[in-house]
Amino acid sequence: MIGSVCAAVVVVAAVAVQLVLPGQSVYHAGWYNVALCGAVIVSLIAGRRELRRVKAPRVRWATIGILFGTAIVGFAGVLSGLFAPDNQTVVGAPGERIHVESLGTLSFPLASIGTSATSVSLERPLYGKVEVGERRSDAGSFILRAVQRNVAWVEARDPRGNRLTVTQPAGAAFLSPVLLMEHRQTIAGMELPFDSFNVPAARRVVKAVLFTPAQAAALAHGLGSSGDAAVLLAVDDEKERPLPNAIALSTGGKAVTVGGLSLRAVVTQYPAVEVVAAPNLVATVLGGLLVVGGILALVIRPVLSTGDDRSNVSQDDAALGKLDPSRR
Repeated sequence: MIGSVCAAVVVVAAVAVQLVLPGQSVYHAGWYNVALCGAVIVSLIAGRRELRRVKAPRVRWATIGILFGTAIVGFAGVLSGLFAPDNQTVVGAPGERIHVESLGTLSFPLASIGTSATSVSLERPLYGKVEVGERRSDAGSFILRAVQRNVAWVEARDPRGNRLTVTQPAGAAFLSPVLLMEHRQTIAGMELPFDSFNVPAARRVVKAVLFTPAQAAALAHGLGSSGDAAVLLAVDDEKERPLPNAIALSTGGKAVTVGGLSLRAVVTQYPAVEVVAAPNLVATVLGGLLVVGGILALVIRPVLSTGDDRSNVSQDDAALGKLDPSRR
C-alpha cells in the first residue's frame, strides 16, 4: 500500500505545482506528461493489488478513494499538459470585445486620456460576468491576470487648430485614437514597439514609435528628450511615401508640428489579459481531497486502535490485580 500512496502523493504534488506556478513550458513537455502518467499507473496497479488482499471495509474504501482521486488529478494534469493552448496575452482596444476559444468573451473598458483602467470583464456562458484584475482569477481550465501595457493616445489637428479624425485601417478598432503598439521595430540597436494611424482629411499616414523614458533619455542629445516617455512621429503621404523633414518627437504628451499637422501623443497604460492554461481547479481539488481523505483514513484509525488497545490492557491489569494480590 505504501507504493500506491507514495505515487498518489507525487501525482497530487505535481499537478498542484501547475496551479501554484502556472504557465511553465515544462508542463507541456512529453517526458513530463509521460512521467505523470507513469505515477498514476503505479498507484493504480499497487492499489489494485491491495484491494485483492485486504478484507477490512475501512481499508478497502480508503484505497478506492485514493485510486479514484489519483486518477482524477492525473487526468486533469495530463489533459492540460498535452491539449491546453500555449500562454497568450490578449490585447484589445478600449470598448473592444474579443472572443477567446474555450474561455469566453473579454470586454475591454472604455477609457480616455487622464483616466486609468485596471481590469477587463470576462463573460462566460452559464457563469456570468467576472472582473479580471491584477490578481489571478481562476476560469475553469485557465488562469487570467490583467497586465498593464504601454499604449499611445494620439490627437491630430490642422494648422488652424481644428481637430481631425484619426483612423486605424489596420488596427483592431477603426476609429480608436489608442495605438496598441503590438508591432516591433529596431532603431539604433533598440527593439521598439510601433504602430501607425491615418489622418484621412489631411491625406496623411503617420507612423509612431514608442520610447520608454530611459530610451528617450538616450536620444536626448539628438531629439531634445526631457526624460519622459516619448513617441517618434513620422508623417508620410497617403501612399505612404515619406515627406521631407516630417519627423518629430512628442515628449511628455506635448504637441509637435510636423508634415503640415499638429500631432500629440500621450503615453499611458492600458490593461491586456494574460491567459495561462492550468489543470481544472475543481477536478484537482476534488481528486486531492479524495487522496488526502483516503490517506487519513488509513493512518488515523490504526493510531486510535492502538490507543484503545493500550487502555484495554491497563484495565485488564487492574482487574487481575484485584483477584491476585501478588500482582499489586
